[in-house]
Amino acid sequence: MSRAQPPQQELDPDLVLRAYAMGVFPMADHRTAASVYWVEPKLRGVLPLDGFHFSRSLRKVIQSGRFRLTVDAAFERIIQLCAESAADRPDTWINGPIERVFLELHRRGFAHSVECWDGETLAGGLYGLALGRAFFGESMVTRVPNASKVAFAHLVARLQAGGFTLLDCQFITEHLSTLGAIEIPRDDYVALLAGALGDSAAGLSVGAPSVDGDFFALDALPDPLPPAAGAGTVSGPLSRKVIAQLLGHTS
Repeated sequence: MSRAQPPQQELDPDLVLRAYAMGVFPMADHRTAASVYWVEPKLRGVLPLDGFHFSRSLRKVIQSGRFRLTVDAAFERIIQLCAESAADRPDTWINGPIERVFLELHRRGFAHSVECWDGETLAGGLYGLALGRAFFGESMVTRVPNASKVAFAHLVARLQAGGFTLLDCQFITEHLSTLGAIEIPRDDYVALLAGALGDSAAGLSVGAPSVDGDFFALDALPDPLPPAAGAGTVSGPLSRKVIAQLLGHTS
């Protein structure tokens, strides 16, 4: 006989925004957990936006045009894909309350997704939260090799173009380390976060939370970019603007 699950406790979107502004984020013990707990790591994973490791192999995948990238075209599907169990990840920390609060934050313009498509199949992607000039990466997923790396490269270019100053990865993994992520002490992270949020803590101090970086600035750039901005640009189905940004700022 199955045991009845306790009712899930809902998260308040405004509370979640305030928590991120203080360096705290929610997680759940497992997918069906009724509640969340709040996390503030002593060592925080970040990726310096000028330190992305654009490897030759990733460059070849992008140049090949294998994948098609979209932004905010399938947010709900991405978060559901991230929450699914997989062979290499039998359980996840994304429960119902986290999923629902991020759907609401997406409707309010704070949460975004990057989708990577293999034909008409959603091959992978990522989602996260924008506040001030900070972007808090929540989770990324791949169902086809290299899909999440391509999505992450697109995210870095998008944040560079939009004037963001902090990409928070929360925890370091081997996968993130290969892309350039590093660990920093909590005090150093708090200083970076304060700078990214500004004096008004991204409007939270006056009750009007805001995103000061432009998550869609990349879409307004000319394609292809002028030679001075896009030296070394390669053309292909996967946005030349993204390639130009990466080649211009990374090795």
